[in-house]
Amino acid sequence: MDNSLHQNTEKIKTRQKVRTTLTYILLGIWAVVVLFPFYWMVLTSVKTYASYNGEYIPKLYTTSPTFQNYIDAFTTVSLGRYFFNTFVFTVVTTAIMLIVITLAAFALSRLDFKGKSLVFTIFLSLMMIPNELVIITNFVTITDWGLRNTFLGLILPSVTSVFYIYLLKENFEQVPDELYKAAKVDGTSDFKYLTRVMIPICRPTLITVCILKVIECWNAYVWPRLITDDEAYFLVSNGIQEIRENGFGRENIPAMMAAVVVISIPLIVLFLIFHKKIMEGVSRGGTKG
Repeated sequence: MDNSLHQNTEKIKTRQKVRTTLTYILLGIWAVVVLFPFYWMVLTSVKTYASYNGEYIPKLYTTSPTFQNYIDAFTTVSLGRYFFNTFVFTVVTTAIMLIVITLAAFALSRLDFKGKSLVFTIFLSLMMIPNELVIITNFVTITDWGLRNTFLGLILPSVTSVFYIYLLKENFEQVPDELYKAAKVDGTSDFKYLTRVMIPICRPTLITVCILKVIECWNAYVWPRLITDDEAYFLVSNGIQEIRENGFGRENIPAMMAAVVVISIPLIVLFLIFHKKIMEGVSRGGTKG
C-alpha cells in the first residue's frame, strides 16, 4: 500500500515537472519571438552604414558597434524638438484628462441627479462609434476654430476618454457608501470627499490610467499627422515618419533605427517601473465587490 502511494506521488511530481518544463520552454520561445524585433532594432542602430549595406545576408551580431547613428539622428533632423513637443503634449493632455475623468467618474458613481442612468448609457454607447468618424468630426471642428498647427488643436480632442471614465467609475463604486454618508454628516463637501477619500483609495487605478494615457499620447500618430503640417508641431511619431520620407531614413536605415530606439526608451522604462501598478489598477478597476 505504501509502495503504491509512493509510486503515485512520484508520478504526480514527474508530471508536474514535465508540465512546468514545457511551460517554461513555450514561454521562452514566445519571449524570443516577442523580443527579437527589439533586439534587431537595437542591433541595427549600432551598425555602421557601410557594414549594414554590405550585408547581403543579415547578421545577428556586429563586431564593430558605433554610436554615430544616434548622433546623426539628433543632428540631421529636429529629433530634440519632436521630443519637446511630445513631452508638452503628453503632460498637458494627461493632466487635463485626469481632472476631467475624475470629476465625471465621481459624478456618475456618487452624485444623484435626474437622468444619470441615461447619461451613463449614452457615454457607453459612444464607445461603439468608430474612431474614424470621431476623427473626421474633430478635424472639422478644430479647423473651423482655426486651431490647426497649434498645441491646443492637438490637445483638445484627447482630454477625455469614455473607457477611462468607465474604469474609474467602477473603481469609485467599490468604495463603501457608508464613507460618503459619514462624510456628508460631518459636513464634508463633495470636492473635499473626492480629494481626501476617493482619490487616495483609488490611487492605483489613477496611476494606471495616467500611465496608459502617457503611452497613448507618446504613440499618437493619426491625429497629430492630420491636424499639423508644420514641422514645429510634429510629435516623435510624426518626426520618425518625416525622417523616413525626407530621404535620410530611407537611405540610412541604421540612423533611422537609432532614432526609433531613442523614442522607444522612455516608454520601455516607464512600463518596467510601473508594470505592477498597471496590472493592479486594471484588476481593481474591473472587479466589483
